Amino acid sequence: MDADAERARLAHPVTGEIFPSPVEPGSGWPDDVADESTPVARGAEGVAELAADASLEQVTARSSVCRACSRLVRWREEVASGKRRSFDAQPYWGRPTPGWGARAPRILVVGLAPAAHGGNRTGRIFTGDRSGDWLFAALYRAGLANQPTSEHAGDGLELRETRIMAAVRCAPPDNKPAPGERDTCAHWLDREVSLVLPTVRAVVALGSFAWTAALTTLARSGVSVPRPRPKFGHGSEVVLERLAGEGTGASGDGQVPVHDPAPSGDLAPIRLLGSYHPSQQNTFTGRLTEEMLDAVLARAMSA
Repeated sequence: MDADAERARLAHPVTGEIFPSPVEPGSGWPDDVADESTPVARGAEGVAELAADASLEQVTARSSVCRACSRLVRWREEVASGKRRSFDAQPYWGRPTPGWGARAPRILVVGLAPAAHGGNRTGRIFTGDRSGDWLFAALYRAGLANQPTSEHAGDGLELRETRIMAAVRCAPPDNKPAPGERDTCAHWLDREVSLVLPTVRAVVALGSFAWTAALTTLARSGVSVPRPRPKFGHGSEVVLERLAGEGTGASGDGQVPVHDPAPSGDLAPIRLLGSYHPSQQNTFTGRLTEEMLDAVLARAMSA
């Protein structure tokens, strides 16, 4: 190994194990369930095919090695190799950031995409950035997390009855995924939501992008969404009824069946709640306060 490659391999802040940036699947990164045999999607059709029949663990693994969107792959890996000065002694995950948390959640938290130097660095959505500081502190106050902070995967954080996922799993340039990238990645979101939906009672959408994505994936998962679709706002709430039967997942190239039937014995409605995203733009200006976020989570817990 040459000197440059050797310098590029750095120690994980929690485990001390040495990793390159981006991280190779199956190399021992905390909570990485992918390995060298995990199939890799290299286009929208590949994502649809690999998501369609995946188990929850397979969705996690397969989405974490996805290379379907060339612009996002290039960006996330450039960030991982270039790093930010404050994190230049750490390895960067540099791969798509899958959903994580409870396998049978009562509450889903949906965000936009991982941050370039947050989830793209740590390998866990909302972990290692200021937004995550706010979110995990709020989840802890609500009794939905076992600790109030989380900076790295493998640091002991556990979610209770809660699962977190992003509408787009790669960090996008300027935090703005293109419509085609959003639609391609939606197959992963659709499948993951459909697998955990039987136990879900509330969905918290952090921001308008996540609100739209949540409504779209819930509609494709056999949940009745009113028309015109409800508008996003902080504190917005809509009660959505489940429909027995099989949903279909929509993509840019047509309709593809990707969902399991809703269980006929459990048709409890789902409460969709909107919250401003806990970004610094919102929290530093006071647009979103701790009390406002706590109130949304309290309503989710009461569903």
